[in-house]
Amino acid sequence: MSPVPFIAHPGFATLALPRHVALLAGLALFSGIVVRTMISVGVPDRPDARKAHTRVTPKSGGVGIVAAFLLGISLLYRFGEVSRLAAPLFVGVIAAAVLIAAVSLLDDLFDFPFLVKLGAQFLAALVAVGAGLSARKFDLPLLGAVPLGMAGPVLSLIWILFVTNAMNFIDGLDGLAAGTTLIACLFLAGIAGLHGGFFVYTTALLLAGGVAGFLPFNYPRARIFMGDVGSQFCGFMLAVLGIAATHYQRVSLSFLVVPLLLSGVLLDVMFTLVRRAVTGQNIARAHRGHLYQVAHRAGMDARWIAIIYWGFAVFGGVVVIGFLHASTDWKPVVIFAPLLPFAMWAAYVVRRAGRAEIGPWG
Repeated sequence: MSPVPFIAHPGFATLALPRHVALLAGLALFSGIVVRTMISVGVPDRPDARKAHTRVTPKSGGVGIVAAFLLGISLLYRFGEVSRLAAPLFVGVIAAAVLIAAVSLLDDLFDFPFLVKLGAQFLAALVAVGAGLSARKFDLPLLGAVPLGMAGPVLSLIWILFVTNAMNFIDGLDGLAAGTTLIACLFLAGIAGLHGGFFVYTTALLLAGGVAGFLPFNYPRARIFMGDVGSQFCGFMLAVLGIAATHYQRVSLSFLVVPLLLSGVLLDVMFTLVRRAVTGQNIARAHRGHLYQVAHRAGMDARWIAIIYWGFAVFGGVVVIGFLHASTDWKPVVIFAPLLPFAMWAAYVVRRAGRAEIGPWG
């Protein structure tokens, strides 16, 4: 299978930056209009013991994110020959994104069982991978390129499913998921644009535009939630961009760009899954035992928790930049840097939860 055909064009991102900023602003405005409409339409999210909010709040604000993204991607397909993938792969990725958004919106309306949602996610991931989106090698410092062979599509499917669900799991406090996505997209766009990954550059900007229009309605006090249609769509697209990033020119170990940017989210989810598995709990059952949820239950202001997770994303972006400029000997050290602030956060939450005597984490 031939590599994804990115077209190298030095200076592309710099020369076109004013137009791209204008496009981002326009998409943010369009997203905001759609989100405002969704507030009026009102798909209600009612409080319960598992949720952090205490009043009925509309959800499915992610429709604005999806609508703005699809508008932007339509323009990209029509006019952006330099920054889009070959037609079959491009269409496959977008078809998969539309599928995950449509099923997630229906889930917001009808609250599907977890296995139904997982099945839809798997189908969407299969469409993207079947269209040719697949990691083909893994560049390891000191070891070089490790071909993935037939394992590439399987690992790509697992990666897409994991990140899609991770963003869904983390969307439990005002602004947390949206802010993290926005920061990750802006870093990803900058890194991709400077290294010739123009599909990733442009697509990350489009997603950032949609999220930027939604975030003011979701933080600091939510007037609407993004819902599954927003969180799963954002997670799915970030996972797709993580795979597409493996085709940057001149970037070693580029698959780690997105995991590093989402380190706070992914480490929280992995920590929680391992903790629940070790304690014999059903990892597929809904709960409120993520670190961010425990911190909130222990009395920490939700606004500050969101800012901390935004900080993880910023730190991840700095780590990515450091990684790209690090010598071969230092690269293995740099990629583990996000573990330190996360370990400090986990220790703080454990201590705070103990003092607050919140009982079982769930």
